[in-house]
Formats: sequence, structure tokens, C-alpha cells
Amino acid sequence: MISLYLPGQSWLHRCPVRLKLLSLAIASLLIFPISDPRLLGVVLIVVVGLYGSLGRQGLRQLKALKPLVSLVAIIFLLHVVAGSWLEGVTAVLRLVVMVLLANLVSITTRMDDMMEAVMPLFAPLKVFGMSPRKPALAVTLVLRFAPVLLSVYSSLREAYQARSGRRTSWRLMAPFLLQSLAMSENVAEALSARGGADGLRQDKA
Repeated sequence: MISLYLPGQSWLHRCPVRLKLLSLAIASLLIFPISDPRLLGVVLIVVVGLYGSLGRQGLRQLKALKPLVSLVAIIFLLHVVAGSWLEGVTAVLRLVVMVLLANLVSITTRMDDMMEAVMPLFAPLKVFGMSPRKPALAVTLVLRFAPVLLSVYSSLREAYQARSGRRTSWRLMAPFLLQSLAMSENVAEALSARGGADGLRQDKA
């Protein structure tokens, strides 16, 4: 599930990687508490505008939402059945916004560039004869997919609340872990096909 890099020279491509990662983290913290669907709708329009700033190819990347159609429909229907369609709209908008933001960083940032941005943190490992690329790759994957995982868990929690009236439960861990494992398997297969951390370096070369 590694998003395809979209080659280009847009302002987002030229934006420093560290700044994009920091902006994504801040956006995640600011968006999760929002419960007003109108405000989330405005945020969604802004995010779509960011895709539009990349041109037609950028707008085509909105197809990243296609795999989420069934999940979004289930979340919304569960809220409708529970008698709270407004909360369903809020949950759907929040999920869509977070996925699009994470995908936007992915398509405008080379995997290798993202690794280079965090690799200085592991430079001391060279003293022990260890390569900093592998831990940098692990951190990069966490940074890239954490917002998506948090959005998935938030959606599961809100769907559970719509069904049971309770805010959370340990029972949410099973479906969350299943979705996380499925995502991890897809990522592992993609990395293996490209030769792992060293393969990413060759791709850039």
C-alpha cells in the first residue's frame, strides 16, 4: 500500500520533507477533535484544492479514496441505523480528509527523500557498524502510515459507539489489528519486490 510517487516540480514537491511531515502531524492533531461536519467540509475543499494545485495528474490521485468506498459506506450506514446520520457524515469526512492528506505527502515525496529526512537521527549507529537506513525506513513507514491507521481506528471506534452507545471497547482491537496486518503485508510485499531499504536507494539512482 505504498502510494505511487507523482513526478513533478510543484510547490509541494519542492517543499522541504521535514516541513511536510511536521505539517501532516499538526493537521492530524487539529482535525481529530473537529466534530462540525461543515468545518470538515471546508477542510476537505481545501485539501482537494491542494491536489488541484498539482494539476490534472494531482486530481487523478483522488482515486486513492476508491478502496475506502465500502468502508465509508458501512460507517455511514451504521450511524444512520443508530439514528445519527450527522455523526456518520462527520466520521466519513474526517476519514477522507486524513487519508487524502497522508496520500498527498506520499505522492509528492520520494520514499528515499523521506528516509533521508529522518536518517540523521540514526547516524550514531554507524559507530557500532550498523546502517542507519533500516531504522530510518521503519520510522518513515510509521510516519507515512500513522495518520491512516489513526483514522481507521477512529472510524472503528465511532462505528462501535453508534451501535452500542459506548465510546470504546477492547473488542475494537481485533478488526483494527486485522486491517493493520493486511496493510503491513501489502507494504512488506512492495518493499520486498523493490529490494528493501537498499532497493529504495537504487530506485532514486
